[in-house]
Amino acid sequence: MTEGTVVKSKPSALHAMRAVLWSFIGIRSKSEYQADITRLTMGQIIVAGVIGAILFVMTLLLVVYFVTK
Repeated sequence: MTEGTVVKSKPSALHAMRAVLWSFIGIRSKSEYQADITRLTMGQIIVAGVIGAILFVMTLLLVVYFVTK
């Protein structure tokens, strides 16, 4: 390998979910953000974001249900 060669790993659902979850928390380093931009597609990020939002809302609903029960 030469010095300027960048090895891209195959994007996966796990990479997309991890990127979205870190974004929900608000902790992202610039280097990780740039790596995610080059590795992930917009569709993967949107799907992971929707799934993350649904899980978040369902978790809140369960907590409220058990607290008020």
